Order: sequence, then C-alpha cells, then structure tokens
Amino acid sequence: MKAVVDQPSNFSAEAARRELTALMRRVAGADRAALKLLYDRTSAKLYGICLRVLGDEADAQDTLQEVYLTVWKRADVYDSDRASPITWLSVLARNRAIDRLRGRRGTAEPLDSAFEIADDSPSALEVAEHADDARRLAHCLDELEERARSAIRSAFFDGATYPELAEREGVPLPTMKSVIRRGLMRLRGCLER
Repeated sequence: MKAVVDQPSNFSAEAARRELTALMRRVAGADRAALKLLYDRTSAKLYGICLRVLGDEADAQDTLQEVYLTVWKRADVYDSDRASPITWLSVLARNRAIDRLRGRRGTAEPLDSAFEIADDSPSALEVAEHADDARRLAHCLDELEERARSAIRSAFFDGATYPELAEREGVPLPTMKSVIRRGLMRLRGCLER
C-alpha cells in the first residue's frame, strides 16, 4: 500500500488510463485476476450506462454480466491507440444495452436513436482540465513535508481515519489532526497561487 501512496501519478487520468490498459492486456492473456480488477474499477460506471439505457435493474445486471463475458472473450481486439479502455468498455456496455432494449421491445429501432441516450462520460476538455488539476495537486502535495503529505494522501485518497493515522505514526490524535490541518492549509495556499 505504501507504494501507491507515494506515487503522485495516481492522481491523474492518464495514470488511470494506463492502469486500465494494462489490465485489458492481462485480460487478453486470460488473466482472471486482471478481469476482477477491471470489473472492480469499471463496473459501477458500466452498470450506470446499462441502467440508464434499460431502466430496469435486472436487465442492467444481466447486460453488465454479458459485457464482462464479452470483455473476457474479446479483450484481444481492444486497441489502445484508437480509444481509452473506459471509452471502449462504455461503448460496449451501451451497445449491449441497446441490443437488449431492442430485443425487449421486439422491434428494431434505427441506430440513430442511440444518439438520444445521454452520455455522462467526461468531454475531452473535462479530461484535460482534470489532468491539469491532478498535476497541480500532485505538485502542491510534493511541496509539503513528508509527514503531512503522507497523512493527507492516506486520509483523503486511501480513506484512512485520523485515529488510524495517529496510531500508525505513533502520535496522539490531536497531533495528527494538527499535522493534517496545517498541511491542508499549505496545500490550499499552493493551489490558490
């Protein structure tokens, strides 16, 4: 866990893309553990897409299962030069959901009707802004002293509680709260520059 906490790149959209791309490659090589990790990282978003298209939880769950079955069988056709992993997975989920919706209705609708379904994935501009914000945050975190930087990352990015951090560092709880509070004030000052 320490290695993840110390990597400032884990705050960027590019790092997430690289991680998902690596998982897709491992899934293409029939790595079941990679499929589970891929599922853990992406299933909430893909389920949301399926549910939005279908409007039925049971159908959305069944469709999600079909999506990951397809990923297991067809991960080797994924091309990271053409689309990000989450885009490829989202399109796959959306298409499967639309196919199920058509099958449920018993009639095929024109493909153009798929464009009426809202896509809540971030735009290219939002992704770029997020990446810029993540770089600024990583830079400002790097300016903090190690103790404050580590505590803030653990508390806000890993979900560690203040009592857990105090115990881990061997300091009283009020001391740990002060370390984090001072670190957050410095972080805010850096981000406002």
